[in-house]
Amino acid sequence: MTMNKLTTKRRSQVVAALVEGASIRSTCRMTGVAKGTVLKLVMDLGMACEQYQDKALLHLPCKRIQCDEIWSFCYAKAKNVPEQFEGMFGYGDIWTWTALCADTKLVPTWAVGRRDAWTAQGFIRDLAGRLAHRVQLTTDGHKVYLEAVEGTFGADIDYAMLVKLYHGDESGREAEARYSPAKCLGTRTVCITGNPDPAHISTSFAERLNLTTE
Repeated sequence: MTMNKLTTKRRSQVVAALVEGASIRSTCRMTGVAKGTVLKLVMDLGMACEQYQDKALLHLPCKRIQCDEIWSFCYAKAKNVPEQFEGMFGYGDIWTWTALCADTKLVPTWAVGRRDAWTAQGFIRDLAGRLAHRVQLTTDGHKVYLEAVEGTFGADIDYAMLVKLYHGDESGREAEARYSPAKCLGTRTVCITGNPDPAHISTSFAERLNLTTE
């Protein structure tokens, strides 16, 4: 069955199955649509959603924003990427950056890239361009946020970091370097800019979103 022959009803069935968490293969079995067609539909739908988001999610009256990153990999985990693909984006670690309105659970923006300063700056700039006024922002302790937030918002933000404290593993590596982090012993808050309300310094909603996304 080709993409051009799919009816709107059949497309809706495919999308509904995927949104409910069904895998690509199980969606194919339930709907009778070929895997290649499902993948093409997902790609087309994603592009349509991105275009809609760029046009519609502007001048947002959000008050509190939480940011977090989701780790995944493409082709292979970083340590297993063949030498000829080392350093090439699309091979190895891939991170999805998400921003979430803590009150409405709206996702104003997201980014897919490396967990680096360049991606952080683009992500935060896009977030700032969608907000109607000053907000309270909470991120994790990833240091690249510091320059990205300061360079984008300056002093026009109430910004805090929620830093998780991990128990080191046996090899002595930093907890963030692990694919499965060590046990979290607690958190500490660091007020960076403005006057963030301590009662709303949290990334819990963003982390819940990321868990659902994974």
